[in-house]
Amino acid sequence: MTTSTTAPGDTTTTVTAATATATATATDSSAQTADVVTAHTLLNCLIREVSAPEHQVTVDQDHLLLRLPRRGLLLRARLRRASLIGAHRFQGPAERLDSDGWVTIGWRELAGYVQDELEQRTGTANDEFLDQVCDSRETIHTALEHRADATPHTNLYLASEQALVFGHRFHPTPKARTGDPADWLVYGPETGARFRLRHLALRRHLVREEGDLRDLDALCPGADPDFVTLPVHPWQFRLLSDHHLLRAAMDAGEVVDTGLSGPEWVPTASVRTLYQPDADTFLKFSLNVRLTNCVRKHARYELSGAVALNQLIQPVMARIADRFPGCALLAEPGYRTLAVDDDTALLEGFGVIVRSGLRPHLRPGVTPLLAAAVADEYPTSAAHVSHLLARGDGDVLAWWDAYLRLLLPPVLAAYLDHGVVLEPHLQNVVVGVNAEGMPAQMLFRDLEGTKLLPRHHRRALATLPEDVSGPLTYDAERGWNRVAYCLLVNHVAEVVGALADLQPAREPALWGLVRDHLDAYARTAAEPPRLRALLCGVPLPAKANLLLRWARRADRHATYVPLTSPLGADFPREVSL
Repeated sequence: MTTSTTAPGDTTTTVTAATATATATATDSSAQTADVVTAHTLLNCLIREVSAPEHQVTVDQDHLLLRLPRRGLLLRARLRRASLIGAHRFQGPAERLDSDGWVTIGWRELAGYVQDELEQRTGTANDEFLDQVCDSRETIHTALEHRADATPHTNLYLASEQALVFGHRFHPTPKARTGDPADWLVYGPETGARFRLRHLALRRHLVREEGDLRDLDALCPGADPDFVTLPVHPWQFRLLSDHHLLRAAMDAGEVVDTGLSGPEWVPTASVRTLYQPDADTFLKFSLNVRLTNCVRKHARYELSGAVALNQLIQPVMARIADRFPGCALLAEPGYRTLAVDDDTALLEGFGVIVRSGLRPHLRPGVTPLLAAAVADEYPTSAAHVSHLLARGDGDVLAWWDAYLRLLLPPVLAAYLDHGVVLEPHLQNVVVGVNAEGMPAQMLFRDLEGTKLLPRHHRRALATLPEDVSGPLTYDAERGWNRVAYCLLVNHVAEVVGALADLQPAREPALWGLVRDHLDAYARTAAEPPRLRALLCGVPLPAKANLLLRWARRADRHATYVPLTSPLGADFPREVSL
């Protein structure tokens, strides 16, 4: 099968998937790709969060120009395709203007300019920033080299989960991660990893657990009735293996390390959530590794909160699924962890949340694919929308119409009718497609970012401990910003971008379909004010990942920048900055 694809920095050419893979085998090619993608990602962040809000961006023929006003620099990048929403596609390196004309700059120099601009803008320094950009670039480079020699998964779903080599297009350090690169090569999804779990046998008085754990017990049966089996991510076990309380419990025979055993598990896009294909079960582990913004471990309130939230919203999502067939939320029915003297490091570090699998929700003949792989700017798997369209008649608008019909109504109904803030960004949605590649189902997952509006759930929240109920809630404004960002900016806009890459002239019509679906939903829902505002073209909230990383704050402290919306009826259907 052939597809029209564009490698970073290259013009569009028709290539086979095998040719694209072969191109990435050479070390210099992998390095060049990592360099260009890193630079383009920094440009994306600068435009969205710094230059565009201050009206320092314009299009000049086939280049986009952006100014760093405090640094006093004018930069430009060649456009591969301009975007109505400012999510442009670039080609080749960035340049800066000096007295002799335009001079090419590399990603390191560009990152230094970003650092200078933000330091002068905020009045604060961040001595981690350049190292994190470098770490992210190195991860991309190393993953590309490793993938060149790896055998890809024949399972399309697993391949889609492990396809995100380049990460978030609007995050300055999308692939930054702490730890030894040898570890994430073994345990990272980008390398096609599979591995067995470590298992600890715990005396029952050291077990803390809540919820329904039948799936976990089926995976990890214990031979001794006085012990309970706890599966542990092998990377996390090594990170915590020297903890003095763990060593003491092991020396006393209260905790027994039974080693690596059982079937192989596959790391998904989030790195710490693993999938076992035969059992069709996910396990979400704590991992004391910083990935992008945060160290990815379960806080104790998140463990209890996941079970409580699952019990509260599964009935809601069942009603929504009855109303909008084809959608579902993957359940998170229980957790288990190790409690030694109530030590926080062990209790949080060994926590594992069970997540239900895909098969109970999938209709016959439907293949699940990670939405982020479907919409990837630089396709690395057969899950990409170009491949899906090639299965059928290639009608972009019909495909997009079917996609929106499945995606938009459940998320809007959850918020507007039930006070549930879903987090449907690209990495949290699994799209089911039929044999012709058409969207047929939409599965939502990961309760970590799912929240409740207190006025809808006051009675249920009152039954929970305050340290659990508080983190489960958003006020209406914060909740709407999260929904609108994840749904329309992170998800819808990126799929529009992938479709517009294939047929650039269709971008206005693609956004027109989004507006039509929002308008149709608004008319059936008594014209909610928030939807009326969207249809009048109010700015969309875009998560400020660059500013968040600069401030060194966790995701829960994210702020939003206004993004020009193409949803208003009178929006000019051409690029205008």
